[in-house]
Formats: sequence, C-alpha cells, structure tokens
Amino acid sequence: MTDKPDETDSQAAIERNREAVTRYARAWLAGDRTALAACYHDDFTLHYFGRNPLAGDHRGKMAALTILAEVTRRTSRKLLGIVDIMAGPARGALLVRERFERDGRAAEFERLLVYAVRDGLLGECWVWDQDQAAVDAYLA
Repeated sequence: MTDKPDETDSQAAIERNREAVTRYARAWLAGDRTALAACYHDDFTLHYFGRNPLAGDHRGKMAALTILAEVTRRTSRKLLGIVDIMAGPARGALLVRERFERDGRAAEFERLLVYAVRDGLLGECWVWDQDQAAVDAYLA
C-alpha cells in the first residue's frame, strides 16, 4: 500500500481548485463585485501580511470584504491583469499585476494570492506581495 493519493481523486481536486480560482479571476477581470463576493465562503479567512494597519488574519466573509474595500480605498488599486492561474490538489493560486496610487504616486506590483477551496468556494487566502515594504507604505 502507498501513501500517495489516488490519482483520480488528486486530478479531481486540482480541477475543483482551478475552477474556483478561475471563476474568481473572471469576475475580478470583469469588475463584477457581486460575482466576486459570491466566490467567497461565508467562513472565508484572509491572511494579509506586512507591517501595516490592515495586516493580520481577517475571519469571516464580511470582515475580509471590509479589509479589501479599505485596501482599495487607500490605494485606488486596479487590477492590470492575471499573469497566471495555478492549481494543485491542495491549493489554487492567482499571480496578478495590480497598480496602487496614493498621494500623487503610483506603483505596479505582482501579487501572489494562494487559496484554499472549500465547498467550491474560496475558503482562505494568503496574500504575498512582490515588494511588501512598498505595499505597506501605500497602506499606512
């Protein structure tokens, strides 16, 4: 007997994760806030890294949406594009390019958003930024 998961189960998990993050990516690219919110599980947790007032673990769909709205308010962030959509049996991920603006300055960043999928919805997200110190300055 092996400890390897059944390949069929593994492939099915990969496809479930890919479907969930692809649905989210399409809604984001379309600017469809209703469809975006529908992608989140009610028990969604956002893990926002850094040394800024918004960093931390934000538990619950409404708490996460509130933080994401505040990030947008502070940075006028704009999605420039989805660089890649990735999926494995345990996680799905988006590599995105965003533009932040604040106080007359602007910068573009690649950000890696790693998701755990639950019940076909995004259940958890970890946000890794290309330049965390610069993102922290925009969020201060």
